[in-house]
Amino acid sequence: MYRLNRILRPGDVVVVKSAHEILETLDSEGTLDRLPFMPEMADYCGRRFRVSKKVLKTCYYGPSTGMRTFPADDVVILEGVRCSGAAHDGCQKACNIFWREAWLRRVDAPKGLRVVPAESGQQQLRSRLKTKTGPNTYFCQASEILNATSDLSRGERLWKCVDEVRWGNCGAVEMVRRIGVWLFWRVRRSFLGHYGRGTNKSTPTESLALRPGEWVEVKPMKSITKTLNERSHNRGLSFTPAMGRLCGEQYRVDRKLEKIIVDGTGVMRTMRDTVFLEGSLCGCSCVAFGGCPRGEYAYWREIWLRRLQAQEDPPATWLRTGS
Repeated sequence: MYRLNRILRPGDVVVVKSAHEILETLDSEGTLDRLPFMPEMADYCGRRFRVSKKVLKTCYYGPSTGMRTFPADDVVILEGVRCSGAAHDGCQKACNIFWREAWLRRVDAPKGLRVVPAESGQQQLRSRLKTKTGPNTYFCQASEILNATSDLSRGERLWKCVDEVRWGNCGAVEMVRRIGVWLFWRVRRSFLGHYGRGTNKSTPTESLALRPGEWVEVKPMKSITKTLNERSHNRGLSFTPAMGRLCGEQYRVDRKLEKIIVDGTGVMRTMRDTVFLEGSLCGCSCVAFGGCPRGEYAYWREIWLRRLQAQEDPPATWLRTGS
C-alpha cells in the first residue's frame, strides 16, 4: 500500500494532489488503508489549505461511542474543509474530512491558499469512488470509521494526549485542562448519574419550524431537564455538559438538520425538529479523554430552544454566533 513519511503538522500549508496521483493510492474500494476518498473530496484537487490538526485519536458516535485511532498516524484535518454530503444524497452531518498524508503535498509558502483545481482525471477518479452499499446504506468516512481505525486502551489514550502536545495540536496547559474537564464529569457521573437527567420514559417533542438565520435562546437547564430521560437523552439525542454551559445564551440558526449518516453503520437517519447553531460544536472534552479533533457540530432539539422575536434581538454590539 502507498506510504510516505509522516511529516505534516498543524499550520503546514499543503496542496491536495491531482486526481491521477490520488488514484494511484486507492484500492478497488476507493480507499487507502480502509479510509475512503469520497467524491466530495475530488473538488479540492489542486487547492491549497493549512493543516488544522493531526488526527491522533477520534471519537465516534452511533449505536455506541468511544475513542479510536488511525494505526498509521498519517491522517490530518484541513482548515475549513467539511463534507458537503452532495454525493451522499445530501447528508447534513458536515463532517470534518479526514485526509491521508498520501493525498497531500506539503508546500513551502501559502501563495494565496486557494488555487483553481485541475480538472484532468476528475471523471476517472470519481468513477472509482463508491458511495453506497445498499438502498439506504452509504459508504463514506463516517460509515467506515470503525473499519479504518482501531480501539485505544486506557494507557494508549494517555500517550495519545502526550502526542497531541508533541505534534502541536494543543499546548500542555490546554491538554491538562481537557483532562481535568473529563475527570470532573467522570467523577460526577459516577456519584450523581448523567448530567441533566430527567424522568421521562418517552421524551417530548416540539417544533418551532426554525429557519437558517433566525435567532434563538437556549432555555434554562431546569426546562431542558423536563425534556430528557434518565440518560439525558431526548429521542435518542444526548444533551451534554458542554451544551448545558450555553443555557441562556443567544445563537443564530445555521441550518435545519433532517438527515445524517450514522457513524460505523452507513445508515441514513432522518431527524426532526433539530438544528445546528452557528459556532456550536460538540465540546467533547466532557466525554472524551483529552478531547477529539473531529469538531462535530452539536445537535440541538428545537424543544431546547426559544425563538427570539425581532424586538428581542440582542444589540449589534454584542451579537454572538457562538464560540
